[in-house]
Amino acid sequence: MIIEIPLLCRSKKNSQNIIVNPRTHKPMIIQSKLYRDFERDCGYFLNKYKNNINTPVNIKATFYVPDRRKRDLINLENAIADVLVKYKVIADDNYNIIQSWDGSRIIYEKGRAETILEIEELKNDI
Repeated sequence: MIIEIPLLCRSKKNSQNIIVNPRTHKPMIIQSKLYRDFERDCGYFLNKYKNNINTPVNIKATFYVPDRRKRDLINLENAIADVLVKYKVIADDNYNIIQSWDGSRIIYEKGRAETILEIEELKNDI
């Protein structure tokens, strides 16, 4: 299955915000507005793939970025995994479902900001 998300992937771990919980008056950490907007906008492209995949898969994620800013591939993979779980494309992002990220990479291409996911079911030969 190939999924195209025409958005620049945002990391969950960058620019988190600390706010005070109005009910408990204790500080708490929330995701940045950029990530929350990215997660919400992904729903437009992922709702039609609602399979709830619960068998072992390999996800090859190709992140196209419009600039040469340094990015962390692992953080982008984590963000995509959480988005796929939120929109029920996969049942969970644990090692029983996502067994590998083989082939994932970040590619600089001026003016292009999108993520292409190739989800391939793995055969258990054990």
